[in-house]
Amino acid sequence: MILFAIIACEIGFWIAILAGLAARYLAGRPRLGAALLIAAPIIDVVLLVLVAVDLLGGGHASWHHGLAAIYIGISVAYGHRMIGWADAKFATRFRGAPPRAVLSGSAYTIKCWQDVARTSVAAGIAGAILYGLIYFVAAPARTAELEGFFQVLGLIVGIDLIWAASYTLWPKRAPAS
Repeated sequence: MILFAIIACEIGFWIAILAGLAARYLAGRPRLGAALLIAAPIIDVVLLVLVAVDLLGGGHASWHHGLAAIYIGISVAYGHRMIGWADAKFATRFRGAPPRAVLSGSAYTIKCWQDVARTSVAAGIAGAILYGLIYFVAAPARTAELEGFFQVLGLIVGIDLIWAASYTLWPKRAPAS
């Protein structure tokens, strides 16, 4: 059930974003667009409540619950940036705004290190959710599966660190004009 909730929330997240941007750019209704964009973080709260209710109601933790925690962490840490990216694409397509510049060199390296900070925030949020679920359920036999996700979070941050370090040592080249 939780896997389907994660999939439904991910689909709902992007539907809310696309509907908000369509209302803003295609229908010329910026307030409606803003209201629809606000629905995206509300979807994360719904998923968190579903996960908590499932475990507090006697369910056994599975990888789906851990995945939900990671999804929520990433959505909170990167959600604003994903919406900004989609907004820029819509503005370019429907309003004739210039496309975003392609980053290279030190600008791209700085962005990579900012992503390390964002990924660390996402891992911190996911870790706090996992710890909260383990603590409040207070049944080690039912939440043992969640403990392995702390290593996954460390791996995710580690990969992002390696990515940023590689672009520090070998900066991204500017695209050929």
